[in-house]
Amino acid sequence: MLSSSFANEVTNIKNLVINKELKRYKDITFLDTRDNKLDLKDYEGSLIILNFWATWCAPCKEEMPSLDSLTKISNLNNLKIFPINIGNDTSQKSIKFFEDLEVKNLDIYFDNPITLAKKFGLRGIPTSIIFNKEGLEFARIIGSINFTDEKFIKWLSNYN
Repeated sequence: MLSSSFANEVTNIKNLVINKELKRYKDITFLDTRDNKLDLKDYEGSLIILNFWATWCAPCKEEMPSLDSLTKISNLNNLKIFPINIGNDTSQKSIKFFEDLEVKNLDIYFDNPITLAKKFGLRGIPTSIIFNKEGLEFARIIGSINFTDEKFIKWLSNYN
């Protein structure tokens, strides 16, 4: 019974695709602004959103402030958000992008030469991949979304 009401709830959230099967990936690494390598497995135990974006992407620009605001939702205190620039933009250009949008709560990350875009089979940006506490992908947001939408926050809170 829970799964059918869950399915109905999910269909009301724009661009959200729930995986029929959980997906595990090996070696999910990306870089911070100082070229330090971060490994997704180090964040298991947290709900994780990897948000793929670029400075030239208009829908990315539109959704980034709401992604930033998602960090302030108190019942999502176990959520880690990693906005990963895959547009070959420089650190300076990415920092200016965040400053222009008044993004204050998120750090900037970059795809490393292994290219996560290929590993995840991204077809466009923005795309956000959501991982559960065990490090398994269970959902994707394909295209832009308002991350502060009440339906989305309520849905995401179920996994926190």
